[in-house]
Amino acid sequence: MSPNLRIAFRFLTAKKRAMLMSLSCTVLGVGLFIVTQATTSGFEQFFIRTILGTDGAMRIEDRMQDTMRSMAASGGSQFQVRQKEGVKYIEGVEQPAAIADAVERYADVRGVSAVLRGNVQVKSSFKTEDAQVFGISLEDHLRVSDLADQIVSGSLQQLGESPSAAVVGRVLADRLQLSTGDSFVISTRAESRRYHVAAIYETGVRDIDKVRVYVSFSEARSLLHKPAGATFIQINLVDPNRAPALAEQMESALGYKVTPWQDREKTWLAVFRALRISSAITVTVFTLIAGLAMFNTLAMIVLEKTKDIAILRSMGYERRDVTQIFLWQAGIVLAIGSAIGALLGAAVTWAVSQVPLPINGIFKTEHFIVTWEPQHYAYAVITAITMVMIASLVPARRAARLEPGDVIRGTAQ
Repeated sequence: MSPNLRIAFRFLTAKKRAMLMSLSCTVLGVGLFIVTQATTSGFEQFFIRTILGTDGAMRIEDRMQDTMRSMAASGGSQFQVRQKEGVKYIEGVEQPAAIADAVERYADVRGVSAVLRGNVQVKSSFKTEDAQVFGISLEDHLRVSDLADQIVSGSLQQLGESPSAAVVGRVLADRLQLSTGDSFVISTRAESRRYHVAAIYETGVRDIDKVRVYVSFSEARSLLHKPAGATFIQINLVDPNRAPALAEQMESALGYKVTPWQDREKTWLAVFRALRISSAITVTVFTLIAGLAMFNTLAMIVLEKTKDIAILRSMGYERRDVTQIFLWQAGIVLAIGSAIGALLGAAVTWAVSQVPLPINGIFKTEHFIVTWEPQHYAYAVITAITMVMIASLVPARRAARLEPGDVIRGTAQ
């Protein structure tokens, strides 16, 4: 142990109560920072997994067509220019098979599924509800979604075997009082057809579970009288975070509007980001208090150890040595407080993850969702170091300015 560190430890232990106050604030600041970030990030990541498992990482929806404007040139000739803001979107995907083949050639693409969607009415013996039919090829769609894991009753196998089989959302089934095997009627403007409930799924997203009815792709073509094309193509990626960059590449290559999940869920992602930032700001108050407590502790030590500092200076200790002694005191509190705070944060995070918390609306869970990410611990420690060390600089520099002669004369400031 270096002499400066040994002296710092002796000075610090002389003020046990003040040291414990600074230590407890540091522990609370680090621990609570970790817990709040783990919970807010946990719910955000769970929401993202739910959305990716339902709607995929990207969607190809509409064909883009540039609108041209004629301009006159000298000599009476005319030429056409592309208008800067003049992009026209033609609804749907005209050749889904060809587009799907082209998309699958991208290295990051894990699955592609063409979907045909249409507005319908679903009628049971109990009531009638507005809904949307989603025509899918089951094998393809299971590669771009978690539909197989979202089934709560029944079997998906019938969807590919029977044209009258349908998969209904949990909320819609409850509203129509439908169970697996029950029959119901799907009506369009042109006709009505009877189907039976092959399975009931639940994503936890209420807006999805109350409107979507999955049928086979060929059956949707017949029901909606759309012999060609698809409404959109759903894409799954190996790394969903690359969706924006990949969407831009696909738009240029394919001429279709490609929407990454980050744009599609921009509102909810902004809400989660705001919650994470606000919780971090609130908890940072504890580390600010820890910094103020450390400032108060060191300031008191400077006042009480004036003669000791004068003796050290007369023995040949330089100003930087005295500064190091007081910064070492802050470092000791930080090291102990960060270690205990990290352990406290991990323990409380685990305890919070066991707390029952039924949620069903934007996702479905029965308990608190947390994430275990090293960056939460790193950010907590960095915040504590920043606050405490800044607060420690003032009393450390004040102690370094003390001169032995001023102490003897009683004129030390």
